[in-house]
Amino acid sequence: MIKQIFGKIPKKTSKSSHPNGEGGVNSHHTPPPTSNGTIAPSSNRSNGVYEAFPSFRDVPTSEKPNLFIKKLTMCCVVFDFTDPSKNLREKEIKRQTLLDLVDYMATVSTKFTDAAMQEIAKLAVVNLFRTFPSANHESKILETLDGDDEEPALEPAWPHLQLVYELLLRFVASSMTDAKLAKRYVDHSFVLKLLDLFDSVDQREREYLKTILHRIYGKFMVHRPFIRKAINNIFYRFIFETEKHNGIAELLEILGSIINGFALPLKEEHKLFLIRTLIPLHRPKCAAAYHQQLSYCIVQFVEKDSKLADTVIRGLLKYWPVTNSSKEVMFLGELEEVLEATQAAEFHRCMVPLFRQIARCLNSSHFQVAERALFLWNNDHIRNLITQNYKVIMPIVFPAMERNMCGHWNQAVKSLTLNVRKVLAETDQALFDECLAKFQENEANKTEVVAKREATWKLLEELAASKSIGSEAVLVPRFSSVTLTSGKTPDWSLKGETKA
Repeated sequence: MIKQIFGKIPKKTSKSSHPNGEGGVNSHHTPPPTSNGTIAPSSNRSNGVYEAFPSFRDVPTSEKPNLFIKKLTMCCVVFDFTDPSKNLREKEIKRQTLLDLVDYMATVSTKFTDAAMQEIAKLAVVNLFRTFPSANHESKILETLDGDDEEPALEPAWPHLQLVYELLLRFVASSMTDAKLAKRYVDHSFVLKLLDLFDSVDQREREYLKTILHRIYGKFMVHRPFIRKAINNIFYRFIFETEKHNGIAELLEILGSIINGFALPLKEEHKLFLIRTLIPLHRPKCAAAYHQQLSYCIVQFVEKDSKLADTVIRGLLKYWPVTNSSKEVMFLGELEEVLEATQAAEFHRCMVPLFRQIARCLNSSHFQVAERALFLWNNDHIRNLITQNYKVIMPIVFPAMERNMCGHWNQAVKSLTLNVRKVLAETDQALFDECLAKFQENEANKTEVVAKREATWKLLEELAASKSIGSEAVLVPRFSSVTLTSGKTPDWSLKGETKA
């Protein structure tokens, strides 16, 4: 009887069980059962219980919004994926819960409430936003330089991350999401942290980020200038400081779509972005990793405003690679695309420096560079531009083609050079013959200069030998007292000597 009486008296809770010593419920202890009969997840999984909630199919429609928020809160618990053997049961419960949430997002027929938006944003922040190790920066660059043999790095937590990204994507794309309310949670800070994730080594993650950020740009118009500026800052840091970032290609893909939607006439802000950011992106050594996307953005600008062609071409010439032949081939490919969108007036302004560079490429000892330069004449639009200005262009490229015919080691380059040479001859035979005669005259002059130089040095050697006494230095008199074949004082700097 006494035991029954004492059993009905509530026990006094110790102060140590409360976080503030005032009798509140400590979050580190197992919370009470929910209305659905399951135990909500505890923030301390070592003491708490992580149990699944019922499926959305098993509850009435009126309870689904409440259950949706509870499931979102439950999935804010993050597990350690560095040890595959830890928390296997809890990880599977969370995965199934995320799958259920993703399916539910597709069937929502009412606007998301403020509480639901807050929990969705919290879910993304807790699960996705993280700091990458410094080794991430070099992964894609090394992969590009070393070849395709290495397996791409994968995120161990991807089974959960993928579902969180899918949920976030469906939330942003959903017609049930009110942008005016959602911008409280998808704010500038959220966007910046999302952009930081583009440095992930896992390409699957970068693909999701690309799609989500593009959707945010389309839905939240108020964020558009900020997103462009934030991407611009990433590019600045990459170009001028680190030259290390894994997500440049994906960011350029987003910009390609954005540039495609620019209204005409182009704003000064957009033109400055082209000049100060996109063109300098050709400079980094790892440009091959994102060159295709960069080239697309550049061509989009020229197609929208043909007057930018001169700026773009001169920018390419400024960053033209000197010792990297594979990069030079890429530049020539991009140059062809730009020239296809170039009008005659802009071509006329930049054709002299342009074809001086092309002439150097024609004589490249790397046969792919020489071939790619010769292939420009296969493009009808470019050939028409050349034909309209052949009196300026032919004298520039003719010597390079003749040198190819005389001495290039690759037979394919010689054959292509012969074809282009025929095109030049058909354009204006008189000018062609004039260029040929001038080339032959210059070559003869070069031979004569070489012969005179050799005779001069031979005379110097004979003079030094005739006056040499043992190992003592010989003082060579001024050339005014020595009769030379050329009748001129030679340039002593040719052999590194000092003038007397």
